Amino acid sequence: MSEKTLTRHFVDHRRVKLVAGSGGKGACSFHSEPRKEWGGPDGGNGGDGGSVIIKADRFVKSLAHVVPVYKGEDGESGGNKNCYGRNGRPTYISVPLGTIVKEQGKTIADLSEHGQEYLAVFGGTGGKGNRFFLSNENRAPMTATSGMEGQERVLQLELRTMAHAGLVGFPNSGKSSLLRAISNARPAVAAYPFTTLNPHVGIVKYRDHEQVAVADIPGIICGAHLNRGLGISFLRHIERCRFLLFVLDLSTPEPWTQLQHLRYELDQYEPGLSQRPQAIIANKIDLPEARENLQTLRSHVTERVIPVSALTGQNTEELILHLRELYDGFLQVDSSGRLTWW
Repeated sequence: MSEKTLTRHFVDHRRVKLVAGSGGKGACSFHSEPRKEWGGPDGGNGGDGGSVIIKADRFVKSLAHVVPVYKGEDGESGGNKNCYGRNGRPTYISVPLGTIVKEQGKTIADLSEHGQEYLAVFGGTGGKGNRFFLSNENRAPMTATSGMEGQERVLQLELRTMAHAGLVGFPNSGKSSLLRAISNARPAVAAYPFTTLNPHVGIVKYRDHEQVAVADIPGIICGAHLNRGLGISFLRHIERCRFLLFVLDLSTPEPWTQLQHLRYELDQYEPGLSQRPQAIIANKIDLPEARENLQTLRSHVTERVIPVSALTGQNTEELILHLRELYDGFLQVDSSGRLTWW
Protein backbone atom coordinates (compact mmCIF):
# COMPACT_ATOMS: atom_id res chain seq x y z
CA MET A 1 0.00 0.00 0.00
CA SER A 2 1.10 3.56 -0.61
CA GLU A 3 2.03 5.84 2.30
CA LYS A 4 -1.07 7.92 1.65
CA THR A 5 -3.25 4.84 2.05
CA LEU A 6 -1.39 3.73 5.17
CA THR A 7 -1.76 7.04 6.97
CA ARG A 8 -5.34 7.74 5.96
CA HIS A 9 -6.82 5.76 8.84
CA PHE A 10 -5.85 4.50 12.26
CA VAL A 11 -3.77 1.31 12.15
CA ASP A 12 -3.78 -0.87 15.27
CA HIS A 13 -1.96 -4.01 14.13
CA ARG A 14 0.99 -4.84 11.90
CA ARG A 15 2.92 -7.94 10.86
CA VAL A 16 6.64 -7.19 10.47
CA LYS A 17 9.68 -9.17 9.44
CA LEU A 18 12.82 -8.17 11.34
CA VAL A 19 16.32 -9.05 10.15
CA ALA A 20 19.28 -7.97 12.25
CA GLY A 21 22.55 -6.89 10.68
CA SER A 22 25.29 -9.41 9.96
CA GLY A 23 28.74 -9.22 11.51
CA GLY A 24 31.67 -7.96 9.47
CA LYS A 25 34.46 -10.18 8.22
CA GLY A 26 37.72 -10.56 10.08
CA ALA A 27 40.87 -9.45 8.24
CA CYS A 28 43.88 -11.61 7.45
CA SER A 29 47.01 -9.48 7.09
CA PHE A 30 50.59 -9.19 8.38
CA HIS A 31 52.40 -6.15 9.62
CA SER A 32 54.58 -4.64 6.92
CA GLU A 33 57.08 -1.95 7.87
CA PRO A 34 60.72 -1.26 6.95
CA ARG A 35 63.24 -2.95 9.25
CA LYS A 36 60.49 -5.10 10.83
CA GLU A 37 60.76 -8.30 8.86
CA TRP A 38 58.74 -10.34 11.38
CA GLY A 39 55.96 -7.89 12.19
CA GLY A 40 53.46 -10.66 12.74
CA PRO A 41 49.70 -10.87 12.08
CA ASP A 42 47.70 -7.65 12.43
CA GLY A 43 44.27 -8.48 10.99
CA GLY A 44 41.47 -6.90 13.06
CA ASN A 45 38.07 -8.30 13.98
CA GLY A 46 34.91 -7.39 12.13
CA GLY A 47 32.21 -5.26 13.78
CA ASP A 48 28.99 -6.67 15.20
CA GLY A 49 25.77 -6.29 13.24
CA GLY A 50 23.11 -3.83 14.36
CA SER A 51 20.14 -5.10 16.36
CA VAL A 52 16.49 -4.12 15.81
CA ILE A 53 14.78 -2.63 18.87
CA ILE A 54 11.07 -1.87 19.36
CA LYS A 55 10.60 1.24 21.52
CA ALA A 56 7.45 2.72 23.06
CA ASP A 57 6.92 6.42 22.36
CA ARG A 58 4.05 8.44 23.84
CA PHE A 59 4.12 10.81 20.86
CA VAL A 60 3.27 7.99 18.43
CA LYS A 61 -0.47 7.30 18.18
CA SER A 62 -0.73 4.67 15.44
CA LEU A 63 1.14 1.83 13.77
CA ALA A 64 0.56 3.35 10.32
CA HIS A 65 4.23 4.25 9.90
CA VAL A 66 5.48 0.70 10.60
CA VAL A 67 6.70 -0.94 7.37
CA PRO A 68 6.57 -4.69 6.63
CA VAL A 69 10.34 -5.35 6.70
CA TYR A 70 13.19 -3.92 8.81
CA LYS A 71 16.86 -4.73 8.11
CA GLY A 72 19.57 -3.91 10.62
CA GLU A 73 22.87 -2.32 9.62
CA ASP A 74 25.75 -4.75 8.92
CA GLY A 75 29.02 -4.48 10.79
CA GLU A 76 32.12 -3.33 8.90
CA SER A 77 34.94 -5.69 8.06
CA GLY A 78 38.17 -5.59 10.03
CA GLY A 79 41.33 -4.02 8.61
CA ASN A 80 45.07 -4.30 8.88
CA LYS A 81 47.12 -2.70 11.67
CA ASN A 82 44.74 -4.37 14.16
CA CYS A 83 41.86 -2.07 13.13
CA TYR A 84 38.48 -3.34 14.23
CA GLY A 85 35.43 -2.86 12.03
CA ARG A 86 32.70 -0.49 13.20
CA ASN A 87 29.62 -2.00 14.79
CA GLY A 88 26.32 -1.62 12.99
CA ARG A 89 24.00 0.97 14.49
CA PRO A 90 20.80 -0.35 16.09
CA THR A 91 17.51 0.18 14.26
CA TYR A 92 14.64 1.54 16.37
CA ILE A 93 10.94 1.04 15.63
CA SER A 94 8.78 3.57 17.47
CA VAL A 95 5.37 2.28 18.53
CA PRO A 96 2.53 3.76 20.64
CA LEU A 97 2.15 3.07 24.35
CA GLY A 98 0.15 -0.08 24.97
CA THR A 99 1.66 -2.02 22.06
CA ILE A 100 1.80 -5.78 22.48
CA VAL A 101 4.49 -7.77 20.64
CA LYS A 102 3.40 -11.28 19.66
CA GLU A 103 5.12 -14.23 17.99
CA GLN A 104 2.92 -17.00 16.62
CA GLY A 105 0.02 -15.73 18.72
CA LYS A 106 2.00 -15.70 22.00
CA THR A 107 2.66 -12.40 23.78
CA ILE A 108 6.38 -11.83 24.30
CA ALA A 109 6.47 -8.13 25.24
CA ASP A 110 4.10 -5.47 26.56
CA LEU A 111 5.32 -1.92 25.96
CA SER A 112 3.23 0.26 28.26
CA GLU A 113 5.72 2.91 29.45
CA HIS A 114 7.38 5.74 27.55
CA GLY A 115 10.91 4.78 26.52
CA GLN A 116 10.44 1.07 27.26
CA GLU A 117 12.40 -1.08 24.80
CA TYR A 118 12.30 -4.64 23.56
CA LEU A 119 15.34 -6.03 21.77
CA ALA A 120 13.56 -8.01 19.07
CA VAL A 121 16.48 -9.44 17.05
CA PHE A 122 20.19 -9.56 17.89
CA GLY A 123 22.86 -8.52 15.45
CA GLY A 124 25.39 -11.09 14.28
CA THR A 125 28.82 -11.30 15.93
CA GLY A 126 31.73 -9.95 13.92
CA GLY A 127 34.32 -12.33 12.49
CA LYS A 128 37.79 -12.78 13.99
CA GLY A 129 40.94 -11.48 12.30
CA ASN A 130 44.09 -13.56 12.13
CA ARG A 131 45.59 -11.57 15.02
CA PHE A 132 43.02 -13.30 17.26
CA PHE A 133 44.50 -16.72 16.43
CA LEU A 134 48.09 -15.78 17.29
CA SER A 135 49.60 -18.21 19.82
CA ASN A 136 52.98 -19.64 20.85
CA GLU A 137 52.30 -22.68 18.70
CA ASN A 138 51.16 -20.65 15.66
CA ARG A 139 53.16 -17.45 15.17
CA ALA A 140 51.85 -16.79 11.64
CA PRO A 141 48.14 -17.71 11.56
CA MET A 142 46.47 -17.50 8.18
CA THR A 143 42.97 -18.00 9.57
CA ALA A 144 40.21 -15.33 9.60
CA THR A 145 36.49 -15.95 10.06
CA SER A 146 33.43 -14.41 8.51
CA GLY A 147 30.82 -12.63 10.61
CA MET A 148 27.67 -14.40 11.78
CA GLU A 149 24.32 -13.61 10.22
CA GLY A 150 21.84 -11.56 12.23
CA GLN A 151 18.79 -13.04 13.89
CA GLU A 152 15.55 -13.12 11.88
CA ARG A 153 11.98 -13.15 13.23
CA VAL A 154 8.41 -12.44 12.13
CA LEU A 155 6.42 -10.59 14.81
CA GLN A 156 2.93 -9.16 15.19
CA LEU A 157 2.43 -5.72 16.70
CA GLU A 158 -0.98 -4.99 18.20
CA LEU A 159 -2.34 -2.05 20.15
CA ARG A 160 -3.97 -3.17 23.38
CA THR A 161 -5.80 0.12 23.96
CA MET A 162 -7.16 1.86 20.91
CA ALA A 163 -8.77 5.03 22.31
CA HIS A 164 -10.46 6.47 25.37
CA ALA A 165 -13.94 6.47 23.82
CA GLY A 166 -15.43 4.42 21.01
CA LEU A 167 -18.35 5.50 18.80
CA VAL A 168 -20.55 2.41 18.48
CA GLY A 169 -23.49 2.21 16.10
CA PHE A 170 -25.01 0.68 13.02
CA PRO A 171 -23.84 1.73 9.53
CA ASN A 172 -25.00 5.20 8.44
CA SER A 173 -25.85 6.32 11.98
CA GLY A 174 -23.55 9.33 11.53
CA LYS A 175 -20.50 8.26 13.54
CA SER A 176 -17.96 9.62 11.05
CA SER A 177 -19.76 12.95 10.77
CA LEU A 178 -19.95 13.18 14.54
CA LEU A 179 -16.22 12.52 14.88
CA ARG A 180 -15.52 15.31 12.39
CA ALA A 181 -17.75 17.66 14.39
CA ILE A 182 -16.06 17.14 17.78
CA SER A 183 -12.42 16.41 16.92
CA ASN A 184 -9.62 17.04 14.47
CA ALA A 185 -10.19 13.79 12.58
CA ARG A 186 -11.37 13.91 8.96
CA PRO A 187 -12.89 10.54 8.05
CA ALA A 188 -14.67 10.26 4.72
CA VAL A 189 -18.36 11.25 4.68
CA ALA A 190 -20.81 11.56 1.80
CA ALA A 191 -24.45 12.30 0.98
CA TYR A 192 -25.17 8.66 0.11
CA PRO A 193 -25.25 5.63 2.47
CA PHE A 194 -21.96 3.80 3.00
CA THR A 195 -20.04 2.36 5.94
CA THR A 196 -16.54 3.05 7.21
CA LEU A 197 -14.24 0.06 6.71
CA ASN A 198 -11.30 1.21 8.83
CA PRO A 199 -11.25 2.81 12.29
CA HIS A 200 -10.43 6.51 12.60
CA VAL A 201 -9.24 8.21 15.76
CA GLY A 202 -9.72 11.90 16.53
CA ILE A 203 -8.38 13.96 19.44
CA VAL A 204 -10.74 16.21 21.43
CA LYS A 205 -8.71 19.02 23.02
CA TYR A 206 -9.75 20.95 26.14
CA ARG A 207 -8.66 24.31 27.52
CA ASP A 208 -6.55 22.73 30.27
CA HIS A 209 -4.58 20.94 27.49
CA GLU A 210 -6.10 17.57 28.33
CA GLN A 211 -6.73 15.38 25.28
CA VAL A 212 -9.29 12.62 24.84
CA ALA A 213 -9.01 10.14 21.96
CA VAL A 214 -12.29 9.16 20.28
CA ALA A 215 -12.46 6.26 17.81
CA ASP A 216 -14.95 5.91 14.97
CA ILE A 217 -15.60 2.16 15.04
CA PRO A 218 -16.82 0.75 11.71
CA GLY A 219 -20.54 -0.01 11.72
CA ILE A 220 -21.78 -3.10 13.57
CA ILE A 221 -24.48 -5.27 11.96
CA CYS A 222 -26.78 -7.90 13.44
CA GLY A 223 -24.87 -11.14 13.78
CA ALA A 224 -21.49 -9.42 14.09
CA HIS A 225 -20.51 -11.72 16.96
CA LEU A 226 -20.89 -14.61 14.47
CA ASN A 227 -18.35 -12.79 12.26
CA ARG A 228 -20.93 -11.68 9.71
CA GLY A 229 -19.40 -9.04 7.52
CA LEU A 230 -16.22 -8.05 9.35
CA GLY A 231 -17.88 -8.36 12.74
CA ILE A 232 -15.11 -9.89 14.85
CA SER A 233 -12.46 -7.41 13.69
CA PHE A 234 -14.82 -4.49 14.37
CA LEU A 235 -15.80 -5.81 17.81
CA ARG A 236 -12.12 -6.24 18.64
CA HIS A 237 -11.71 -2.47 18.27
CA ILE A 238 -14.55 -1.82 20.72
CA GLU A 239 -13.00 -4.21 23.25
CA ARG A 240 -10.00 -1.89 23.57
CA CYS A 241 -11.92 1.33 24.27
CA ARG A 242 -12.28 2.56 27.84
CA PHE A 243 -15.85 3.83 27.55
CA LEU A 244 -18.53 3.71 24.87
CA LEU A 245 -20.67 6.25 23.03
CA PHE A 246 -23.70 4.53 21.48
CA VAL A 247 -24.73 6.55 18.41
CA LEU A 248 -28.38 6.06 17.43
CA ASP A 249 -30.13 7.29 14.29
CA LEU A 250 -33.23 9.23 15.38
CA SER A 251 -34.62 9.20 11.85
CA THR A 252 -35.40 5.47 12.08
CA PRO A 253 -38.89 4.42 13.30
CA GLU A 254 -37.69 2.76 16.54
CA PRO A 255 -34.17 3.98 17.43
CA TRP A 256 -34.26 2.31 20.87
CA THR A 257 -34.17 -1.10 19.20
CA GLN A 258 -30.76 -0.17 17.76
CA LEU A 259 -29.44 0.16 21.30
CA GLN A 260 -30.79 -3.25 22.26
CA HIS A 261 -29.22 -4.92 19.22
CA LEU A 262 -25.86 -3.20 19.76
CA ARG A 263 -25.68 -4.23 23.41
CA TYR A 264 -26.62 -7.79 22.47
CA GLU A 265 -23.83 -8.03 19.89
CA LEU A 266 -21.26 -6.64 22.35
CA ASP A 267 -22.27 -9.01 25.15
CA GLN A 268 -22.26 -12.01 22.84
CA TYR A 269 -18.71 -11.15 21.84
CA GLU A 270 -17.54 -10.50 25.42
CA PRO A 271 -19.88 -10.78 28.41
CA GLY A 272 -20.26 -7.43 30.18
CA LEU A 273 -18.71 -5.40 27.38
CA SER A 274 -21.87 -3.29 26.99
CA GLN A 275 -21.77 -2.38 30.70
CA ARG A 276 -18.69 -0.18 30.47
CA PRO A 277 -19.13 3.55 31.24
CA GLN A 278 -21.20 4.92 28.40
CA ALA A 279 -23.44 7.61 26.96
CA ILE A 280 -26.30 7.43 24.47
CA ILE A 281 -25.94 9.86 21.57
CA ALA A 282 -29.18 10.54 19.68
CA ASN A 283 -27.96 11.78 16.30
CA LYS A 284 -29.76 13.60 13.46
CA ILE A 285 -31.90 15.75 15.78
CA ASP A 286 -32.20 18.28 12.94
CA LEU A 287 -34.59 16.02 11.02
CA PRO A 288 -38.38 16.64 11.48
CA GLU A 289 -39.26 13.13 12.69
CA ALA A 290 -36.43 13.07 15.24
CA ARG A 291 -38.14 15.23 17.91
CA GLU A 292 -40.95 12.75 18.53
CA ASN A 293 -38.56 9.79 18.45
CA LEU A 294 -36.34 11.53 21.02
CA GLN A 295 -39.11 11.64 23.62
CA THR A 296 -39.99 8.01 22.99
CA LEU A 297 -36.34 7.00 23.23
CA ARG A 298 -35.97 8.67 26.63
CA SER A 299 -39.00 6.75 27.90
CA HIS A 300 -37.39 3.44 26.89
CA VAL A 301 -33.96 3.96 28.50
CA THR A 302 -32.76 4.97 31.95
CA GLU A 303 -29.36 6.33 30.87
CA ARG A 304 -28.66 9.91 29.88
CA VAL A 305 -29.52 10.71 26.27
CA ILE A 306 -27.63 13.51 24.51
CA PRO A 307 -29.39 14.73 21.33
CA VAL A 308 -27.00 16.11 18.72
CA SER A 309 -26.81 16.93 15.05
CA ALA A 310 -23.47 15.97 13.53
CA LEU A 311 -24.46 17.80 10.34
CA THR A 312 -25.19 21.20 11.91
CA GLY A 313 -23.13 20.85 15.09
CA GLN A 314 -26.19 21.36 17.28
CA ASN A 315 -25.61 20.47 20.96
CA THR A 316 -22.14 19.01 20.36
CA GLU A 317 -20.88 21.14 23.28
CA GLU A 318 -22.92 19.05 25.71
CA LEU A 319 -21.42 15.89 24.24
CA ILE A 320 -17.86 17.23 24.56
CA LEU A 321 -18.44 18.21 28.21
CA HIS A 322 -19.98 14.83 29.05
CA LEU A 323 -17.10 13.11 27.30
CA ARG A 324 -14.72 14.91 29.67
CA GLU A 325 -16.82 13.78 32.65
CA LEU A 326 -16.48 10.16 31.53
CA TYR A 327 -12.74 10.62 31.04
CA ASP A 328 -12.21 12.20 34.48
CA GLY A 329 -14.31 9.49 36.09
CA PHE A 330 -12.17 6.82 34.47
CA LEU A 331 -8.96 8.45 35.69
CA GLN A 332 -10.26 8.41 39.27
CA VAL A 333 -11.15 4.72 39.05
CA ASP A 334 -7.87 3.92 37.34
CA SER A 335 -5.76 5.69 39.99
CA SER A 336 -7.55 3.85 42.81
CA GLY A 337 -6.60 0.52 41.29
CA ARG A 338 -10.14 -0.90 41.32
CA LEU A 339 -10.63 -1.07 37.58
CA THR A 340 -8.47 -0.55 34.53
CA TRP A 341 -8.55 -1.43 30.85
CA TRP A 342 -5.13 0.00 30.03
